[in-house]
Amino acid sequence: MTPMTLAAEPFLSDQLAARERRDTVDVAGAPTAVFTYEPVGRPGTPPAADAPTVLAVHGFRGTHHGLLRIVDALPDVRFVMPDLPGFGASGVLAGEHSIDGYVRWLAFLADGLALGPDTVLLGHSFGSIVAAHFMARHPGRFERLVLVNPISAPALEGPQAVLSRLAELYYWGGAALPARPGTALLRSRAVVRLMSEAMAKTRDGCLRAFVHAQHREHFSEFATRSSLLESFRASISHDAAEVADQLHLPVLLVAGERDEIAALPDVRRFHARLGDSRLTVVPGVGHLIHYETPGPAAAAIAEFISERTA
Repeated sequence: MTPMTLAAEPFLSDQLAARERRDTVDVAGAPTAVFTYEPVGRPGTPPAADAPTVLAVHGFRGTHHGLLRIVDALPDVRFVMPDLPGFGASGVLAGEHSIDGYVRWLAFLADGLALGPDTVLLGHSFGSIVAAHFMARHPGRFERLVLVNPISAPALEGPQAVLSRLAELYYWGGAALPARPGTALLRSRAVVRLMSEAMAKTRDGCLRAFVHAQHREHFSEFATRSSLLESFRASISHDAAEVADQLHLPVLLVAGERDEIAALPDVRRFHARLGDSRLTVVPGVGHLIHYETPGPAAAAIAEFISERTA
């Protein structure tokens, strides 16, 4: 079982750990930690035998932990959540940590776990890029796609371009420096806290403390400095919307009203380009829907999943 820290207790239920099963799977040469959360049903209701399954892909520098509040809010759904190669408890890819590399890895993982087409694919932030590109290259592999805080415009264009280049310089410097100072730079608590403060929008002091604790505990769980640099370059070189015309399946977009990384106007343009999509905008939140407002996200996901059998 994954230990739950004291900081997590007010925001994660006791039943979450009981739902968890951890496996390590060799996926095309990459040791991949896969965390499965079995459904338990709503209070007083046994889990359905045909409970839906969601395959969830987390964001850059994160691990599966980041999505646990959404999992917790959907007790009647089975979640399969790997740590991306290069992050968390997973090893590194045999090749480059590019979008192509992650899409190939995801294809091998889905086949290895025998996940059928009725599985719902979910991606958050960087995971939205991986998930969207996967579905563009494997049409029909899964029937539904959920993108939370979807990256919907090129990071190297527009108002975020300068910040993206500065961040790339930071990751390049961390990889180029000798091991000790390079690792210290990339795992700097001050830098992690600065990133966390920039993204957090909630005014709830306890919730902010939880968010910062989660980032402090999990934001530096990367395998190598070079894999981290490759993953970051992948995150700024592509976006989910660039394959909008190739997504021929129902898509749910869950966007934050105050998101500076996946800006709402860009998400709306992405939504307009999709042939079959729904857009849920969560007010008052930015890029941390999964931490700060999991309830509205979970409600939108539950409704979207229910359309499968309607």
